[in-house]
Amino acid sequence: MQKKKIAEGIWEIDPTQKKGMNVSARILSSDKLIGSVEDGVFDQITNVACLPGIVGHALCMPDGHWGYGFPIGGVAAFSVSDGVISPGGIGFDINCGMRVMRTNFTLDEIRPKIKELVDILFKYVPAGAGKTGTASLDRKRFEKVMTDGVGWCVENGYATRADEEATEARGCLKGANPDFISERAYKRGVNQLGTLGSGNHYLEIQVVRDSNVFDEEAAKILGIDRPNQILVSVHCGSRGFGHQVATDYLKVFEKSVQKYGIKTLDRELSCAPFESDEGQEYFAAMKCAANNAFANRQVITHQIRRAFRKVFGKSDQEMAINLIYDVAHNIAKVEEYEIDGRKQRVVVHRKGATRAFAAGHTEVPSQYRSIGQPVIVGGSMETGSYLLKGTQKAMTDTFGSTLHGAGRTMSRRQAKKRVHGKALANEMEKRGITVRAASFSGLAEEAGIAYKNIDDVIDAVVKIGISEPIARLLPVANIKG
Repeated sequence: MQKKKIAEGIWEIDPTQKKGMNVSARILSSDKLIGSVEDGVFDQITNVACLPGIVGHALCMPDGHWGYGFPIGGVAAFSVSDGVISPGGIGFDINCGMRVMRTNFTLDEIRPKIKELVDILFKYVPAGAGKTGTASLDRKRFEKVMTDGVGWCVENGYATRADEEATEARGCLKGANPDFISERAYKRGVNQLGTLGSGNHYLEIQVVRDSNVFDEEAAKILGIDRPNQILVSVHCGSRGFGHQVATDYLKVFEKSVQKYGIKTLDRELSCAPFESDEGQEYFAAMKCAANNAFANRQVITHQIRRAFRKVFGKSDQEMAINLIYDVAHNIAKVEEYEIDGRKQRVVVHRKGATRAFAAGHTEVPSQYRSIGQPVIVGGSMETGSYLLKGTQKAMTDTFGSTLHGAGRTMSRRQAKKRVHGKALANEMEKRGITVRAASFSGLAEEAGIAYKNIDDVIDAVVKIGISEPIARLLPVANIKG
């Protein structure tokens, strides 16, 4: 399959390269990274380009790698009127996403109590597969979580109005309907609120050193305004609840492609017309899972504040553990863009990709509107993360989207063959990174060698122009599921 470099960091596969392609496929990368892109990624993104009603281009971000249906890092937009919606373009962990909180602590202030703090956090935020959550729910309360998201957290003492304002879509996608949730999904999700989960999910204490602030004005607007300031990041999603929603509707959509005469080159891209009954029912169920994920990260935030209070004996006001932003990276949303010279409402699928709206956009919280939407890019637990901001070029070229992380270079199985979890934990401790994990096996899966170099993927999106760097966050302590 031939690809042509058409601009800095952009390679294009035109529709003549595969029968059935409706638009071109574009891989966003760099001269340094493009050679490491798996063949399966090119195959998957061109399969996406074959789906009905797709507009613009099928896109894959620089952190892209093979996934279920869409590649991880995949972005595609479909016409509301004659396009489709596909669970394979959203992912099983619906609204897996990230949030970052700032604090008034510096590294010197927190270091003497870091082990105690990590132990308390590990106790207060259940990590690992199958763990029970910290918020007690019955069916009625769980349905309110599904429909209200962070709004439910505000009403029940787990969030402030400031938390709500600093969350994408204010932490609630309107139109969620629990009527379209299966009994199995109810049972899997009702006891999981406030849990971290397993896999690549984590809670990390981070430091921003002066040399790692690239945009001082933007950093100050985000509340990053002191040397060696401590931040806290959370990466998780809708857990087993979202996984079951995706599983349920993939079965529905396997029949829908036959019912509506839709041809896909991959059964993992099973879909339904967006405006069909099946499409709208899945969209409403997906919103339930997305709202649950927003609430899950918020309850975890409540527990983080509780842990800091216990260890440091200070009030929330004194510690100023305030949410900078919370953003999803496995989701579908109806948005409006200028495409082919006219404004169109489209269903944007982002799978392992982050919204990156430009300065002035009405959906960017008012306190950040002068700089653009904060973008949180999670790296490996050994190398750190980045805060970026959205740009106008993202709005015109990538449906307001950018990367979401470093991107894997090897499978979890391969990582476990090359790394021993306990040895990795000891090595990280020597480098000043305190680690607690639900299992050493899970820790080995997330070793830094399993990921692309975070600096390389950030450099790629910056050169393409779809994001601009604000600060780099270095790990001090990490809790893994």
